[in-house]
Amino acid sequence: MHIGVIGAGISGLATTHELRERGATVDTFEASDEPGGIVRSRQVDGHTLDLGPQRLRGSKLVEAWIDEFDLREQRFEGDDDQPLFVLRDGRLRVAPLSIRDAITTDLISWRGKARILAEPLAGPPKPDETVADFFARKFGSEAERTLFSPLYTGLYGAHADEMLVRHSVGKALAKRGIDRSILLAVARKLLEGVDIPPIVSFEDGLQVLPEAIADRYADSLHFETPVEAVRDDGDGFEIVTADGTTTVDQVVVTTPAPVTADLLEPLDGDLADALGGLTYNPLAVVHLESNYGREGHGCQILDGEGYETLGLTWNASMLGRDGVFTAYLGGSRSPELVEESDDRLGELAAEEFESITGFSARPLHVARWTPGMPAYDDSWNALDTVSFPDGIHVCATYTERAGVLGRLRDAQRTAADIFDD
Repeated sequence: MHIGVIGAGISGLATTHELRERGATVDTFEASDEPGGIVRSRQVDGHTLDLGPQRLRGSKLVEAWIDEFDLREQRFEGDDDQPLFVLRDGRLRVAPLSIRDAITTDLISWRGKARILAEPLAGPPKPDETVADFFARKFGSEAERTLFSPLYTGLYGAHADEMLVRHSVGKALAKRGIDRSILLAVARKLLEGVDIPPIVSFEDGLQVLPEAIADRYADSLHFETPVEAVRDDGDGFEIVTADGTTTVDQVVVTTPAPVTADLLEPLDGDLADALGGLTYNPLAVVHLESNYGREGHGCQILDGEGYETLGLTWNASMLGRDGVFTAYLGGSRSPELVEESDDRLGELAAEEFESITGFSARPLHVARWTPGMPAYDDSWNALDTVSFPDGIHVCATYTERAGVLGRLRDAQRTAADIFDD
């Protein structure tokens, strides 16, 4: 079986691996000159910087891939025993992610904490309920506004009152078998003594994983080869590039929805329209150097605090990357910011970092991710009325979970679906 994979980000590379392991012939096409997609690392002024995800969790699947691609010597663990903060009313306050922190934090009032305990009395998600409404109904308006919505939607640079539960947190709960009480499900896990996988990264950055996959399957990869269209040839598909046409039996598309829309328009105009209408939140990622020494994983910055910065990752503390901090700007709060110059974004991130922490910072690097992160708003409802043509498979964040672990699992599922057909 000959499979064409479009995109050599972590989704496309993981799918290439899974398909090759099953004996398929694979041609993987990538528009850029390097593997990894959003999983990209740089060395700047002696610092290792990750431009996309900042760390992994060492789940069984992730550890298996580390061993499969001989990355054990690169692997190290971050510090898990550190707080996460939320900026509220101008102060960094501990997010209550443990029983101890839940008791001692001043992020939420005692009345708000008591309201959280009533969560088991609230029902499951409602049709077309927003993340904000869901968390407010489950945990109370104060906890929704200051804790649950910021921590969840912060992953996507999104507004909680626009993100729909059924396209986001609802899927996560369903996969964990949680159909009613989140608190009771967490309590059961604690009583069972379930271990949380450690924070994991690599000395040279997370891109060493996609680079290792690309090295193994170099004979399948075509870099700097953007796909122009996918056409049905009756028996299979033609993948059209500037270098020519490759005929394959089936196709796996791993590109963002707007790109996929253009590629599949010759096959299904309605599907292309639906994909092209999906909303994304563009992000600017600014790495900073500072001698700020407080321990913690980072902080989320509540909307209304007067900052453009959405949040900060404290790589120096969490990962031992001396002096490195990562600021995130743009998102649904200020999508136009990604159009600013590198100098302006670096200056803004450094100024706001100093205002938040009291310590000066120097910009190291600026990256932009467009289209960015899925918004999972009502534009995603368009996917309810369309389906992908037979022989066209999708391994991407607009249909399944984001994050490296989610991409590895999605690649396994995609390959299994192809060989089960």
